[in-house]
Amino acid sequence: MFEGGLDRKRGCAVWHRRGGKDSCCLQLSAVSSQMRVGTIWHMLPTLKQGRRVIWDGIDREGRKMIDQAFPKEMRDPSSPINNSDMQIRFRNGSIYQVVGSDNYDSLVGTNPVGVIFSEWAVADPKAWDYIRPILAENGGWALFIYTPRGKNHGKKLYDMAQANSRWFCSMLTVDDTFRPDGTYVIAPNIIEQERAEGMSEEKILQEYFCSFEAGMEGAFYTNELNLAESEGRIGDYPHDPMKPCQTWWDIGFRDATAIIVTQRGDDGKPVIIDYLEARNKALDEWIRDVRSLPYDYDEHNGPHDLENTDWTTGKTRREFALGLNFAFEIVPKLPVQDGIDATRAIIRVARFDENKAGRLIDGLYSYRREYDDRLQMFRDKPYHDWASHPADAMRYLSVGWRDYVGGLRVSSSKYNVKPAVSGHRKRQKQDYQDMYPWMFNEDGSIRHGPTRDQSKIRQPRLTTKNR
Repeated sequence: MFEGGLDRKRGCAVWHRRGGKDSCCLQLSAVSSQMRVGTIWHMLPTLKQGRRVIWDGIDREGRKMIDQAFPKEMRDPSSPINNSDMQIRFRNGSIYQVVGSDNYDSLVGTNPVGVIFSEWAVADPKAWDYIRPILAENGGWALFIYTPRGKNHGKKLYDMAQANSRWFCSMLTVDDTFRPDGTYVIAPNIIEQERAEGMSEEKILQEYFCSFEAGMEGAFYTNELNLAESEGRIGDYPHDPMKPCQTWWDIGFRDATAIIVTQRGDDGKPVIIDYLEARNKALDEWIRDVRSLPYDYDEHNGPHDLENTDWTTGKTRREFALGLNFAFEIVPKLPVQDGIDATRAIIRVARFDENKAGRLIDGLYSYRREYDDRLQMFRDKPYHDWASHPADAMRYLSVGWRDYVGGLRVSSSKYNVKPAVSGHRKRQKQDYQDMYPWMFNEDGSIRHGPTRDQSKIRQPRLTTKNR
């Protein structure tokens, strides 16, 4: 990657399992730290994983990985190793640090000159969106290392890097890696032994031959998403201005809030035209942002959490939203497994706009079961990480969808789903007072002075719920 200097700033290395990805990148960090003074991050999907794999990791020779890569002669003798922050300072002023991509927004404001995204296929892809402006400004480098985990953001990155001459791109299978003595890193007889012991052929192809075709192990929706892709239901499905839109919310604050925007197709099936997600945004900010989009809504749907009372206001979130003329309907609460079954049914018929709902698709590919290390098996309980938020929003859509699809009602009695709000609902059209409430007085006049003709000012529309 750095042949001839630091001119090549981006790289993607898709190597087989136990191919030495992180060990190689530790050596790369040692070299690059002496080529340019600055901070280098070794970023794992979680901080806990970073400590276990890198900071406390021991190689096959019995050496600590960080001691082998960064000998004492490189380190600043006046600054001992910081075990709590997993940080090493070098004599020339450079810093090496292990961090986690699960807390990427807390890292914004720092100034790394190099970032290694380890296990990228299972990391939160939004971490790169936050960090890339830093590297663009300071001319830093980034390297993504991973083994495939299905057709998620890892495959997209590899396809892009392979076609981009500005990126270093490498794929190494077990047929390509050798030890110094010329023997295979993973010998063919070991793979045959794995196969004889029950390892599936798909898993062998993924782990040892870097195949993107096999889904992530334990993932819930791989088959349904592969079917959608093969049938052309993941592609270009832009907003139709002649049809109303619906929103489906998974509410969070420190955890991300995820919002799916849909329209009903002519066949009654959902068309997902947009996806929004962010952390640390209040409900009123989200309502303002949703209203600012060029969509005409006829309903907004949210989880049962909206009925929780905020002790600071004495109101539920749903009541708070109604005060802003934003009417939520509540999607019934079901067992998670029933919701997953409903999601599988919806994915089989839904269409996705790949341009605007790409993160939603990546999240659905990455949503997987929790693994029990002690029992060596997957639990039925979903694993909670970045993919949980888009998957939860999709689950609420699947449970709450009320149109007939293929002659069958998706919200069937099988899931005990009832319309969240009965009766006639008026479309929640947007007007200037909805979008810019701070510009108007209570009587409808513009705050900086009365208008000449008050009758021409559009008044807020009242829904059936708050009329």
